Amino acid sequence: MATGVYAKRYSQAVFEIALERKELDKWQSDLRKIVSLSEDATVIAFLESPRFHFDDKVRLLSERLSDINPIALNLVYLLVARGGLRMVGDIADGYQRLLDNYRGIERAEVITAVPLDDEDRQRLQERLSAVVGKKALLKPKVDSSVVGGIVARIGDRLLDGSIRSQLMALKKELER
Repeated sequence: MATGVYAKRYSQAVFEIALERKELDKWQSDLRKIVSLSEDATVIAFLESPRFHFDDKVRLLSERLSDINPIALNLVYLLVARGGLRMVGDIADGYQRLLDNYRGIERAEVITAVPLDDEDRQRLQERLSAVVGKKALLKPKVDSSVVGGIVARIGDRLLDGSIRSQLMALKKELER
């Protein structure tokens, strides 16, 4: 739980720095590079090991992340020093949410029984955009258990127009 709070604080701070410096896309790219590095088990083992001096860790990080913003690199050093590099994925996700909100974008996870074609995807995107009052970006998934219709998760909202949920509601009604 505490890690989530820290990640949220770091995300907010990074976003404010990026906004102030007008480097929103650069920070987004840099955070992706840092996340990619943090997914390397060998690198993580080295960075978390107390057997290696911090200067050796800094040398490795500066070599591997030589093309990122110096402030982003300082963030990595800070996270390594505090043993929090594993939360960089949460920081990047939080940053992405803040960036999307700033740009008026809402991500929508859409589950359907069959894949959507381009026309259906476009119409659904327009309808969901109208519902949330922002531009909706679809992240489609296919799950045959939906049977038909769609299930859309947009932020903390769940829109369930699936045949499965309608059948479950009908079953409950018939059991009364």
